[in-house]
Amino acid sequence: MKKILYLFFAFYIITISGQGKKFFETGEVILKNPVEKINLKYTNQLPFVQVSINGKSYNFLFDSGAPTVISSAVYKELNLEKLHKSKVKDSQKNKQEQIFTELPEMIVDNVVFKNIGAIVMDFTVSEMECFKMDGIIGANQMAKLFWRVNYSENSLETSKDLSNFDLNGYDIVFPFEAKPQKTPVIETKILNKKIILTFDTGFSGRLKADPSFYDPKNAAVKGIQTYGTNAVGAFGGGKPETGSIFKLSELSLGNKDFPNQIIMTGNSNLIGNEFLKDFTFILDWKNNKIYLKRIKNDPPKLESFGFGYRFIDAKPVVVFVFEDKDLPIKIGDSILSIDAVDLDHLNEESACSYFINRVEKDKDVIDIKIKRDGAVLDFKLNKKEYLK
Repeated sequence: MKKILYLFFAFYIITISGQGKKFFETGEVILKNPVEKINLKYTNQLPFVQVSINGKSYNFLFDSGAPTVISSAVYKELNLEKLHKSKVKDSQKNKQEQIFTELPEMIVDNVVFKNIGAIVMDFTVSEMECFKMDGIIGANQMAKLFWRVNYSENSLETSKDLSNFDLNGYDIVFPFEAKPQKTPVIETKILNKKIILTFDTGFSGRLKADPSFYDPKNAAVKGIQTYGTNAVGAFGGGKPETGSIFKLSELSLGNKDFPNQIIMTGNSNLIGNEFLKDFTFILDWKNNKIYLKRIKNDPPKLESFGFGYRFIDAKPVVVFVFEDKDLPIKIGDSILSIDAVDLDHLNEESACSYFINRVEKDKDVIDIKIKRDGAVLDFKLNKKEYLK
């Protein structure tokens, strides 16, 4: 969590229907070689792969926190059959009724998946449209194989046999339980309270926990109060709420203690890519274990300008702030420009470009012009390190 410059993504779709349990068991997979290398593009702290359906290429998120999903557009293109409809909820606890279908065949490089259960979703809503996503390779699909992931090298490998992956050096082990959709969840404790964390490669942040796990009055734990919406789920952003970002001197995960971990409160309990990018990790649904080998030692650091914003109708609006007495930015401020870059006259395409490639990225000082209650205000902001 080096920089809180924009909202985190956590799709994390959960089915709440009993009918869905059998649905996530369907399908088979065929490999040409003992170990298959999969194209992977790790960008904006999210992993994407290219898949082929009926000879056409599509962009899918590799997301252990969600089941397999296809876009409404793909569903219509393929003229697939609706098996049933059921309500699902995302990481922000938004609920919608969605179509459940079965995808006859999906090819990922040399890996062929057949008859995989999939949920149908509209990917043109909120910021998801900017990623040009066509679907999600989810946990129910992943669970049929073993996977080795290394974000630093854009490396993704899969096999039907764990012995094809050398476990030498993978000295960290996270035992997990699998939810009905096969999503891995890990049990641990935060401040002596039991917590179940979803292992979520669709979450771009580090660690997230329900607000009940942190008391702002606890002087023994460093923390900063926040307000607003700090994440976007499958169905959009959550409701604005008071929250915290706090620092634990130590967090036990599996057989390892991790020092000085920074945790953000929110609607879900998650461990995501800001944590995982420092490791090569292997996902093993047969033995319900995740094996990790450290490849970086990048201590968690919280650096931020103290606010986050979304593009609403192609205009950037502040939706998240630190409760910092020196921060002049407020929830609801319309951002007109950052460092003289005009952000007030954008079309959807250019808004997506600035959403993904933030003007303030990698900067330590910015000049920001905002509009509030009809008045135009100019501020110079310095990036600060919090929770030192």
